[in-house]
Amino acid sequence: MSRFLRIVLPALVIVVWLAIASVGGPYFGKISEVSTNDQTSFLPASADATKVQERSSEFRQESGAPAIIVLERDGGMSSSDLTAAKDLATQLGDRDDVEAVSPVIPSEDGDAVEIVATLTTAADTGDAVEAIRADVDDALPSGVSGYVTGPAGFTADLTEAFAGIDGLLLGVALAAVFVILIIVYRSPLLPILVLGTATFALCASILVVWWLAKAGIVTVNGQVQGILSILVIGAATDYALLYTARFREALRDHRTGWGATKAALRGSLEPILASGGTVIVGVLCLLLSDLNSNKALGPVAAIGIAFSLLAALSLLPALLLAFRRAAFWPLRPAYGSAHPVLTGPEARGVWARVGRLVAKRSRIVWIVCTVGLVAMGTGLVGLKADGVPQSDLVIGASQARDGQDVLADHFPGGSGSPAQVIGSERDLAALVDAVTAVDGVDGVVAAAKDAPSGTVPVTSDTSSAGGAAAAEPTVSRGDVLLEATLSDPADSDAAEQTVRDLRTAVERVDPDAVVGGVTATAVDTNDTGIRDRTLIIPVVLVVILLILMLLLRSVVAPLVLIGSVIVSFAAALGVGALVFDHVFHFPGADPSVPLYSFVFLVALGVDYNIFLMTRVREEALQHGPHEGVLRGLGVTGGVITSAGVVLAATFAALGVIPILFLVQIAFVVAFGVLLDTIVVRSLLVPAIAYDLGRRAWWPSRLSRANHHM
Repeated sequence: MSRFLRIVLPALVIVVWLAIASVGGPYFGKISEVSTNDQTSFLPASADATKVQERSSEFRQESGAPAIIVLERDGGMSSSDLTAAKDLATQLGDRDDVEAVSPVIPSEDGDAVEIVATLTTAADTGDAVEAIRADVDDALPSGVSGYVTGPAGFTADLTEAFAGIDGLLLGVALAAVFVILIIVYRSPLLPILVLGTATFALCASILVVWWLAKAGIVTVNGQVQGILSILVIGAATDYALLYTARFREALRDHRTGWGATKAALRGSLEPILASGGTVIVGVLCLLLSDLNSNKALGPVAAIGIAFSLLAALSLLPALLLAFRRAAFWPLRPAYGSAHPVLTGPEARGVWARVGRLVAKRSRIVWIVCTVGLVAMGTGLVGLKADGVPQSDLVIGASQARDGQDVLADHFPGGSGSPAQVIGSERDLAALVDAVTAVDGVDGVVAAAKDAPSGTVPVTSDTSSAGGAAAAEPTVSRGDVLLEATLSDPADSDAAEQTVRDLRTAVERVDPDAVVGGVTATAVDTNDTGIRDRTLIIPVVLVVILLILMLLLRSVVAPLVLIGSVIVSFAAALGVGALVFDHVFHFPGADPSVPLYSFVFLVALGVDYNIFLMTRVREEALQHGPHEGVLRGLGVTGGVITSAGVVLAATFAALGVIPILFLVQIAFVVAFGVLLDTIVVRSLLVPAIAYDLGRRAWWPSRLSRANHHM
């Protein structure tokens, strides 16, 4: 290639990436414009809660989420307190973002009052609730406590918790990675080049995801947004470190930067593409999910990994070619300098000692590692991953959670978040009887568009309870909508059991009846999440196993690798369960926590094993299977450990967002990656491969070759 092209080609690559980053960069702050945290929008169309949500506007005026204002005074509300509450209700009714306000509802014990302010469909829930909370604070008489809770309150608290996901999360992740790279490479320039590569990959990813979400092709919520940032930074850095290690090796053997670049690309292209391809295929298995939140993460994460690969194999080589040996200053690799001795008595360093341990006690090493990992995995016995109450999603202060506790002390716990039943109008009387007979139901009304409050009381005689002039229940397509106020808080286990009992009861009357609402949405989400977990985990294992067989041209080695990541995952999740229960005292976990942890740990854990085993295979073809294991371990040990620490740090950064789901994912994946890096890849897999020898590569020709080195 001419000198002109050797200069122009990398310069062109850098300019193209600069253009992409300049366009995609501003979309960092805009991704929240196309994201939603409405739980119902992530349910499958077949879920009962989804069917009710889609039809609810047929029975009542379309409106936004209800905000429940509860005021409380110990010892009883005074007449002046009640007057202030009425004035507050009037003030809220004058707001442009409020559709309707209920009358002031006093509690039976006289210690509290309740006001339901229904937002408009156009209102931004977070902004509206913030303004309502300010109005409540200003209107409170001395000695009266006020809270804004209900569906709108919880959505606002969740939105506030996700507020740091654009800047804080990315800043913490980048800072952690930068510090680690400085310590590992002792170079001021190289970390900037690596992090620049990762940041440019994230810019491109967010740009594409934003437009796909804008077009309605993918659904993005806060958790998907956070995981995308962490995944791209971590994966792009990992791939960049692998290429950097090859480039530094090549600089010792090649005088020119161009020659070193070609050698580094030849040596790193296959493992990087294989690793990235494995992660892409693994996350795309989430498309099998019935939950749209899980399904959305699949293509979004795949887009992020694809740009991570592209940046690591185009932008970073161009940058390193431009800086050449200066990128590693002050520890520049000189042309013609000796490569480190990897094996034998002259070998020095941590990985030489690990190699000697593996060679001398391979069977003992892998047995001890396996027993230790299995012991950690026993913590799975106490794992509670069948869902958590909505009130526990936000870690730390939550006015909505505090307000719900106060509401439950003085009113039926499900006030403002009723279960909704759509059933045949001809069976109205029987449906009312069935609903009121269920334990945990405090009262029932029917939706009526003509009623000022939007509902009318109903009794088993099928007529509204308000007399001849009263509005009648709205009938649409032969159906009516009943609203059942639950005795327990809408996100409690007791309320979920009430909804299950409601479904059984109304189906006996009308087999086509469906039950929805806030509690039913949580029930359907958790049930679907458990079903997804049961289906997707085996599929991911089979798909990755097939990829490994094709890559390593072996059956035995891939089985060993898959087995190792399974026990590593079980150990990480087992330790996570113990920490969640006995250290942090979390109330449980979402069904998606094990699923996401599995997908990321298996896919990313296999990444490191691919880095190791492709190099072991390369060395084994020249030096034999036993020597190949030791040389592969020695040459990849430092870079893979660095990559593992970087990836663990990036996932740990998710913990700065006070959302229970993300904190749990952060711990399990970060701990699992460290476990995989330090134990599985460094000791377990090399020891098993060394113990198996040529048998590890059966049925490839390497298993039949007879090397005497």
